[in-house]
Amino acid sequence: MISTKDFRNGLKIEIDGKPFEIVEFQHFKPGKGGAFVRTKLRNMFTGRITDQTFRSGEKVVKPDMATKEMQYLYKDGEDFVLMDLESYDQMNVAADVIGTAGGFMKEGETNKALLYNGDVIGVDLPASVILEVTQTDPGVQGDRVSNATKPATLETGLGINVPLFINEGDKIKVDTRSSEYLGREK
Repeated sequence: MISTKDFRNGLKIEIDGKPFEIVEFQHFKPGKGGAFVRTKLRNMFTGRITDQTFRSGEKVVKPDMATKEMQYLYKDGEDFVLMDLESYDQMNVAADVIGTAGGFMKEGETNKALLYNGDVIGVDLPASVILEVTQTDPGVQGDRVSNATKPATLETGLGINVPLFINEGDKIKVDTRSSEYLGREK
């Protein structure tokens, strides 16, 4: 059990059998009556943000969550197939559970998977990844407008905008939080 005095941003709690992450919280002590805690919670299944108020000192359940190193093997239709590196068990994870992280995952790479009651509910990626450009228009000689971009498709199928000097086969660094080009890798 977790008390409201232990609340912090990023803490995971369980309400009505569903896992939530505390996005924001604030303690209030009105002039009359008992203190309370207002929170903004993100549902870890749907991503929806809700507001919840707790009495000061109230206890909430700590969810049965764990992180585990898992290897992304391949895509099976819309599902991602992940393998547990300890037991070698494979599990299909729906694309909507993986979310935007799927655009940054390369086959054979290892990532941290977040599990709730034994089921994968998300994948934790590094802040940036290095991916190869598989398709883009060639840069035109003399076209040197500053900050001009063109669309490119990466090896995972993700489409982003890159500077004009990037060509097919170049390896680039991409921010996993914003899907933005960060630089060229050698």
